[in-house]
Amino acid sequence: MPEITEAELKKQIEKADFANLYFLHGEEKYLVGFYAKKLIAKAAGTAFLDFNFQRFDDSATIDQIAAAVEALPFMAERKCVAVSDLDVEGLRAQEAAKLDELLKSVPDTTVLVFYLPSAEIDYKKDKKWKKLMDTVNQAGVTVHLKKRSGPDLEKALCAAAAKRGCELSRQNAGRIVGYCGNDLQTLFNELEKLCAFVKEGAITAQTIDALVVKNLETRVYDLSKAVIAGQYDKAYGILDLLFYQNEEPVSVLAVLSSAYIDMYRVRASIQSGFTASEPAKHFDYARKEFRLTNAERDAKKLTTPMLRQSLQALLGADTALKSARGDRRIIMEKLIAQLLLIAEREKTA
Repeated sequence: MPEITEAELKKQIEKADFANLYFLHGEEKYLVGFYAKKLIAKAAGTAFLDFNFQRFDDSATIDQIAAAVEALPFMAERKCVAVSDLDVEGLRAQEAAKLDELLKSVPDTTVLVFYLPSAEIDYKKDKKWKKLMDTVNQAGVTVHLKKRSGPDLEKALCAAAAKRGCELSRQNAGRIVGYCGNDLQTLFNELEKLCAFVKEGAITAQTIDALVVKNLETRVYDLSKAVIAGQYDKAYGILDLLFYQNEEPVSVLAVLSSAYIDMYRVRASIQSGFTASEPAKHFDYARKEFRLTNAERDAKKLTTPMLRQSLQALLGADTALKSARGDRRIIMEKLIAQLLLIAEREKTA
């Protein structure tokens, strides 16, 4: 069988129309865990779970998994064997051969579920994982659960809020996504907090602003906007908050540098006669195209020489931080001062 979609997996679970072999993977770990839980619960049933359901983690051997798969169910139509985060890359040749044989011979009385709630795959480089997925697609099904887009995330948040007796508009759902990013687990955690506070009724923008914790990228983006606008107090206030929340200066600098690099790429693209989205064809902006839209808006206020000076200041701070010369906070405060002065000279030029 070929790879199936999330919708097709939901139908199989609802109808209890199972393949004998599944492999659930992807960037959206919340969905990987969510569907694995639903699939396992439905496939294992409720009768004699001590016999008809066995779970393994990355410490299991292929022989242990195979023994469980080949054992018959007890007074039930089927049994379920679940394996999480199997270290396929670490398997020796003999173990890999056993796994390949097992995948091709899962009995009709067993539903074998491999899923990756934590482990990551480099889809371009991990040849062993690619071979496993090819084998599973021949003997069973794979499901690739990717990060959801902004509209899908907004829709999911609105539906989840409604189930909890609260009202959330699409606009305010987008506000939460803008603050937290596209990780579903983080988004649902923040929504739980909002619903617990509101109890019932509308979740307002004011409530979201007061309660939702912004992710690092969003907070540093706010920092870059304050710097470009020449808002000294706001810029240093955000930097102070980042230190108070024990964010690593190197991480803050990396995100801040990315914002300026995005602006420089967009500026260079537009000056060359292309659109602001052109950098997405040459650099990795998958599911991050919004960064180029933001960069296009912010870069209008800046000249190319100013961006180059800013990038030079960022490079100097990066070198200072990584060589651990001086107090790390002082290095970041000095950087913000340099960026503010560059932006100020731009206004008065």
